[in-house]
Amino acid sequence: MGRIIEFLARTDVWLGTIVVVLVPVLSALLFQKLKELRRKTNVRPEQHFNPSNSVLTEKITSNVKSIKAIVGDSSDIIFRQFKLGSDNRSCSIVHIDGLVDTQQLQQAILHPLLQGKQTKSALHLFKSQSIKDYLLNHTIEVSDIKVTKEIDKVVRQLLSGSVLLLVDGLDEAFLFSVKKWVTRSAEDPISEPLVRGPRMGFIENLRDNTAILRRMTTDPNLTFTDVEVGERTKKQLTIAFIRDIANEELLTEVKRRINDLDIDHAAESGYIEQLIEDDYLSIFPQVQSTERPDRVMAAILEGRVAIMLDGTPYVLIAPVTFSMMLQSPEDYYERWIPMSLIRALRYVAALLSVFLPSFYIAFVSFHQGLIPTDLALAIAGTRVGVPFPTIIEALLMEVSIELLREAGVRLPKPVGQTVGLVGALIIGEAAVQAGLVSPIMVIVVSATAISSFVSPQYNAGIALRLLRFLSMFSAALLGLYGISLFFLALCIHAVKLKSFGLPYVTPGTLYSKEDWKDFFLRLPLFTMRKRPAEYYPKDPVRRKKR
Repeated sequence: MGRIIEFLARTDVWLGTIVVVLVPVLSALLFQKLKELRRKTNVRPEQHFNPSNSVLTEKITSNVKSIKAIVGDSSDIIFRQFKLGSDNRSCSIVHIDGLVDTQQLQQAILHPLLQGKQTKSALHLFKSQSIKDYLLNHTIEVSDIKVTKEIDKVVRQLLSGSVLLLVDGLDEAFLFSVKKWVTRSAEDPISEPLVRGPRMGFIENLRDNTAILRRMTTDPNLTFTDVEVGERTKKQLTIAFIRDIANEELLTEVKRRINDLDIDHAAESGYIEQLIEDDYLSIFPQVQSTERPDRVMAAILEGRVAIMLDGTPYVLIAPVTFSMMLQSPEDYYERWIPMSLIRALRYVAALLSVFLPSFYIAFVSFHQGLIPTDLALAIAGTRVGVPFPTIIEALLMEVSIELLREAGVRLPKPVGQTVGLVGALIIGEAAVQAGLVSPIMVIVVSATAISSFVSPQYNAGIALRLLRFLSMFSAALLGLYGISLFFLALCIHAVKLKSFGLPYVTPGTLYSKEDWKDFFLRLPLFTMRKRPAEYYPKDPVRRKKR
């Protein structure tokens, strides 16, 4: 009894008890608060440039004054005044310098308008017919024309690069799409390189990206649906799918989540990804992101849906499963036997990147008896003089590797590669010589780092890196028992996780032999006659039986 009382009176016991009780309770309260915050609906008024929400009038001076009052005295906004027709009707062209094709503006808009007043037919038409019909049907040589009278829409289109034409006596404005701005060529994607495959990636221009997809197929069922996102910036977002393949329920759910977005500015598709995913507390990516058009085309031909945002080369694909994170387009471009072995190697590498340091910590710290004698003696010999426990050794090296990786990414490319390679060699050698870590720990951490680079998806690799640290702490606390508990918790989380209603571990939970043909291994293409059943495609057959 005395020993029990003495034990209970110890400060470290009380501190440990408080930590064990408080951490789960505080974590549960934090998660509950986050859930309530996400469910909370914030109603805010719609953004209007014009508080009175007024429309254009028939007086051009009033219309120009209204637009100038909204856009201000900005030097890049050009107002061009001129006269039209026999009655010298006042007109005004408004555009933003640098956002329009100047040559097309001169030849297709300004030149016909200025030359039209010289013709007799124009003089006649101006007196007898509507000027609106005359401009639309006889003068302007631009195919994409919109007509509106709402000042808000006029200003939005002007700021997005359209050319605005105001005509005196007309209470509507013409909007011509002659946009042109600086862009780059479709180069090989930096984040998803392939040995064999197309050397083309998406760019920041949305219309160029949809054109790339359109050029890859002549299927008339390829459909693009445009949506505006961002209350202030109103960026264009396009949902791409194959109309006679994509499941209607999936398509409806994707559109619903996008229409429910409430955000000022979507700077990158990562914003969209985080706001439409199922579980924001999970570390696994629940929407696939890619720069490769061939990957997007293959996905929508399977029945998935692509989400493209203007201003970013990264396209989102939904839904996604964990097995897709370990698949590469190159798996289908080479012969099936070697690519099946390489895919299996990726699964092994994913396991090593998560569990290799934790197994080393567990065996060295708790289960030395399970190590063969010669190997145990060799490990003990290398650890002579190391002042830290194994978990501290591993953390020192893992944190160093992560710092070098992050520094290599942020620095200019030639310098970054040098810093990463030289830094790893110098730090590893110096740490061993200083007796801070053992040589075998350097080998374990190096093998783990190499394994983590095998993942074809960058965001999946980040998730695996984080899981590695959790696994290491579990091993440091309870040895192999801790690793087993961590693995079970990971399996439970993965089984519960869904991406747009699709279980994240599919096809592992789907008893369909068709889907297992493209899971751990990639069987010959002629065996995969049907599209994946997990997406419930309208047209399940993609290849007729020979």
